[in-house]
Amino acid sequence: MKKLIYFIVLFLIITSCSVNKEPVFLKVDNVKVIAIASDTIRLKAEAFFENPNDVGGKISTDNLSIFVNNNEVAQVFSDDFKVPARKEFAIPLHVVIPTKRVFENNKNGILGGLLNTIFNKSIKIQFKGNLQYKFLGFKKVFVINQTKEIKL
Repeated sequence: MKKLIYFIVLFLIITSCSVNKEPVFLKVDNVKVIAIASDTIRLKAEAFFENPNDVGGKISTDNLSIFVNNNEVAQVFSDDFKVPARKEFAIPLHVVIPTKRVFENNKNGILGGLLNTIFNKSIKIQFKGNLQYKFLGFKKVFVINQTKEIKL
């Protein structure tokens, strides 16, 4: 009888925590320039998700890159993020772009890229790669491919 009660309690605990849905990727937004130096451009962005489950997990960056003019210029860094249960949440993303890589990819060279950026005062960047969600043995990969225009 005691084992039956333990089994029923354990069964109720397991079935009451729903993990039947995956977190939903919403968007990458709030891209901001934190600092511009002669050798680097530092950006901050947020990846927005919604978790419909009663349990959390972890999301980590997995080969997420920044592209300018269809050329990869930097990797996106983020600490492993603990996913809250039943909430919308945002993961902070940090990027350090070498300015040399942004301007050398321009077909007019470094000077042409610099002049173009100064006159336009904006750059179109593309976030491309994967974010990975993990909970116990469950894994889900979110494919990110979004373009944003940032003002310098």
